[in-house]
Amino acid sequence: MILDLFLIGLAIALYPIPVMAFVLVVSAPRGVYKGLAFIIAWLACLVAVIAMVLLFTGGQPPAPRSPPSIAALAATLVIGLSLIVYSEHRRRRSRRTAAVSTSQEKRPKGSGRSLTSRMDQATGWSAAGLAVLLQPWGMVSAAAATVVKADLSQVASFLALFGFCVLATAGLLAMELYMVFAPEKAQLSLVRLRGWLERHKDPAIVLICLVLGLWLVGRSLYQLTG
Repeated sequence: MILDLFLIGLAIALYPIPVMAFVLVVSAPRGVYKGLAFIIAWLACLVAVIAMVLLFTGGQPPAPRSPPSIAALAATLVIGLSLIVYSEHRRRRSRRTAAVSTSQEKRPKGSGRSLTSRMDQATGWSAAGLAVLLQPWGMVSAAAATVVKADLSQVASFLALFGFCVLATAGLLAMELYMVFAPEKAQLSLVRLRGWLERHKDPAIVLICLVLGLWLVGRSLYQLTG
């Protein structure tokens, strides 16, 4: 369970779309406040999902080969397959987009500024809602299926769950603290980061979803057939 949660948390932390959105949020006026609202909502989603699973299991992992255990493994298998399918879909879409090299030129020049302008006018509640909307729910669902194995009588389980939440939020926390302690440098660095992610987000999404999907499929098949 610990290794699974580590990999899922790392995938969530590296997933580029929420990072790009957070850069816009934290770079806006009162960005530190809006960024904090984003992070709180982000963490609240993770904690809520974990809490619901633990409430269902009572903090005790189901017995091996029991219906709840098999259902959790089957859910993990489906989620893993879905991530692989999405990875291939994203790869094909990226290739089609790259083939149409003029698509970037046809995009309205003011589109980026318009998005930034809307974010400037956003409130803390809007930032929180954006965090909920952009949560990579497929990966969070994989984490939920893994948390079924958590045993609250063991300290290691508490540490694994806590570590998962921290790891999945680590990138956002780092950017938030950067804006707090070095706002001018952070502003420039985060803008460059968003530009880089804008150019490389599709390969990153393909790789992250494919690797995590293969891991989940392999692990669930091994445990279902072992």
